[in-house]
Amino acid sequence: MKNWIILLIALLFWGGTVDAQDTTKNELIQFSGVVVSGDSLEPVPYCTVLDKSSKRGTISDYFGYFSFVAHKGDSIRFSSVGFKTSYYVIPDTLKDNRYSLIHVLTTDTIMLPVAVVYPWPSKEQFAEAFVNVEVPNDDYKRAVHNLAQAELKEMADGIPMNGSMNYNYQMQQVQNKLYYAGQLPPNNLLNPIAWSKFIQSWKNGDFKRQ
Repeated sequence: MKNWIILLIALLFWGGTVDAQDTTKNELIQFSGVVVSGDSLEPVPYCTVLDKSSKRGTISDYFGYFSFVAHKGDSIRFSSVGFKTSYYVIPDTLKDNRYSLIHVLTTDTIMLPVAVVYPWPSKEQFAEAFVNVEVPNDDYKRAVHNLAQAELKEMADGIPMNGSMNYNYQMQQVQNKLYYAGQLPPNNLLNPIAWSKFIQSWKNGDFKRQ
């Protein structure tokens, strides 16, 4: 009789252990979902999804998708920069071991304090240094020399024609050809103005530079 009682207690204990294991197994679910923004329904990438009970969680991918193992009835925390932190409680009446969710986050405006950066420790020291600064005359003289009309003309004469100048020259030649179509172009051999420009250019040494 004593052996039967021990055997009955062992069976009851084993059955309770199996039931407890089955209950624990049923409480675990694969919790998956997508995190989106409330104003545009765009996915929220790299959102932190944390189970407050087990302290486990994950981070959503670039498309806002997440998936991890949780328990029924756990409270899930969703947080991301630029959005308000929100919570969601997994229903404890689920009959399946999988649960999917589309969680919406509300945008949040973060007001940062104004930061003023000065190149000196105080405004007074900066004002004093700014007033007493000495601008070197060498730089001023060099700038005046580089911007002189004669220097600019000399540098311009040494610069070859670029694409825009070549295009304008070619278009001018085309226009002249169309203008004198059907007639002889003027001959500047006996033109006194052309001869005057030629002599002046010769005196200036323009042909030597070329």
